[in-house]
Amino acid sequence: MTVRTRIGVLTSGGDAQGMNAAVRAIVRGAIQAGAEVFAIQEGWQGAVTGGDHIKQMRWNDVSGILNKGGTVIGTARCPEFRDREGRRTAVKNLVASGIDRLIVIGGDGSLTGTRQLRLEWGELLAELVSSGEVGSELAKRHPALHIVGIVGSIDNDMVGTDMTIGTDSALHRITEAIDAISATAESHQRTFIIEVMGRNCGYLALMSAIAGGADYTFLPESPPRDGWEDRMVDVLDRGRRAGRRDSILVVAEGAADRQSEPITAHRIRDILKEKSGEDARITILGHVQRGGKPSAYDRWMATACGVKAVSEVLEAGAETEPVLIGMHDDQVGTQPLLASVEATRRIAGYIAEGDYEAAISSRGPGFQMMIDIYRAITEARPSVVDPAGKRIAIMHAGALAPGMNQLARVAVRSGIDLGYQMLAVRGGMPGLREGNFDDVSWADVEGMAHTGGADFGTRRYIPSEAELYSIARQLEDHQVDALLVMGGYHAYASVDLMERERRRYPAFNIPVAVVPASIDNNLPGWMMAVGADTALNTVVDAIDMLRMSASASKRAFIVETMGRGCGFLPLVGGLAGGAEKVYLPETGITLAELETDIKALVDAFESGRNFYLAVVGEETSEHYTTDVLRKLYEAEGKGRFSVRESVVGHLQQGGTPSPFDRINATRLAWNAIRYLDSQLRDGKTGYAAAHAETEGLFAPFRDVTDDMDWENMRPDTQWWYDSLRYPFGVLSRRPGQK
Repeated sequence: MTVRTRIGVLTSGGDAQGMNAAVRAIVRGAIQAGAEVFAIQEGWQGAVTGGDHIKQMRWNDVSGILNKGGTVIGTARCPEFRDREGRRTAVKNLVASGIDRLIVIGGDGSLTGTRQLRLEWGELLAELVSSGEVGSELAKRHPALHIVGIVGSIDNDMVGTDMTIGTDSALHRITEAIDAISATAESHQRTFIIEVMGRNCGYLALMSAIAGGADYTFLPESPPRDGWEDRMVDVLDRGRRAGRRDSILVVAEGAADRQSEPITAHRIRDILKEKSGEDARITILGHVQRGGKPSAYDRWMATACGVKAVSEVLEAGAETEPVLIGMHDDQVGTQPLLASVEATRRIAGYIAEGDYEAAISSRGPGFQMMIDIYRAITEARPSVVDPAGKRIAIMHAGALAPGMNQLARVAVRSGIDLGYQMLAVRGGMPGLREGNFDDVSWADVEGMAHTGGADFGTRRYIPSEAELYSIARQLEDHQVDALLVMGGYHAYASVDLMERERRRYPAFNIPVAVVPASIDNNLPGWMMAVGADTALNTVVDAIDMLRMSASASKRAFIVETMGRGCGFLPLVGGLAGGAEKVYLPETGITLAELETDIKALVDAFESGRNFYLAVVGEETSEHYTTDVLRKLYEAEGKGRFSVRESVVGHLQQGGTPSPFDRINATRLAWNAIRYLDSQLRDGKTGYAAAHAETEGLFAPFRDVTDDMDWENMRPDTQWWYDSLRYPFGVLSRRPGQK
């Protein structure tokens, strides 16, 4: 009999939303690969205890856990594992279970301990053989320990990955709290101080302050300079004079001043009381940040990382160095585990030594940028600018996307910060044609960070060639020196038309920047358009509710998403929602495919399933519509189960923008204004669009749109199409199912 490879999986350290998605992916991915999977329960404590704490996991054992917070296999601190004798016991128990390949989901401490076990494995195994606790033949079958790490930590404190499992979900909890507190604070003209987790990492504090529109924040990596108490009071006071009714401060739990004295919420409150007489309120979020269901991002990201971890650990040889699975520009990649852990550990040393520049640099190039952005857009500026100054107009174009208001807010404040007059074009391209321009001030965009919709208005409209004359006249009449267009396909198509007609209309010879904002995520150059993450969360929330509604009966659901010619929402929504099937516009639907799918559907219910989920994009097929699919499923089911369809519809365009979309919008708008500023200073008139691989994040418009499939309204190359179709294919159907 062939002995199957056995993989152990454990979650260690603090729990993080999305760990269950990773566990599910590892279990099912390993089973698909022909391996056996064992859960080591309660983290390293399970390895030390052994016995029933090392339990084989089968396909159905991980059903229904995608939407659960925490970790179903448990986590616990294990003091015994820190000692050599404890690790020796762990080796004994792992070998007895036939496990020499481990996937560890945890923070830097957990991964450090894992590496130590790997280094000692051979020596400890030899001792166990010598003492008679492990047989020599068994030892020969497991000469080395192969490990792969996945970072599960809400702090986002690991070097080597852009995002760690749980961070996005924690930001959801924090921004939800800030949004709620802001409403109360505004009602009473009150100041609130909010303390968030993060230890030595200020990521949660910084990003939640940006996403929540907070007035001030304190970070471990960037302690305030001496005299910060007076500056803080001054910033808050100027904010109130600029029209703000509330004040929100966010402090990281590890924040300190330059003398290493902790800056706590209570210390800040006392300072405000002493210097301004204000009795601020304190909210310490604590473990609320770890709770709740995981966000859509944490689900699909953790799933993709789990599938990648399985392939890496199965391919590992005797000399293979351990790797860390992480995210790089929204795609799964690997980094040397040791280097990542050591680099992470050094940051605490930099902070202790006062080398804050090194600490910030170690967080990655984007961290300093976001600090700079935050400081610029939060400090209240005079609302009166030089009437002789240059004028930048901003506008939306195309369908509504959550996060458009944050784009506008950051663009206005970034422009004012640089000394420009800012104009808002109201009503999209028709508004530009009609000359609907308004001067906008710092205070005019107050409170827009967390609101859905588009306060400046937008329309799905592409001007005709005949309308270009009117648009050019309006730009001239309003003395527009530069233009920022924020939107989806219609924005890109409109700017494309303007650029092609620059010779006919001199008014178009001004700098123009285009920022992607579309729930469809169907634009070239940028991985995630503003609004796509919020729409994705709406889709996943809908799936979660449908799953609960079907718990008492045997039911199949066909969920229709938006997306037009782009399959991002159905594929990634299906991956994060645990769908068995997705239908994409890129591939269409064939009768032969439907025949196979219906057989799999019937087989699933005959095998004991109570729920089956298919997700379809709205323009996947002209003939096999959602209604037709439902009728086919139902006809072939012959009463074994009921079939329902659910069209999520315009809910995907509404709602409060997610933290991801607010942060994404902030980064894009800031860099767009910087691009226009550089063009104006240099006397240039370049057209540009967001491009992730370009320094400064904006590349020539034509270079970006060369990758656009205008007919199908999507890019020719889509990063998610291959990279996320593979894990979906691995997990959607169990082995043997066609």
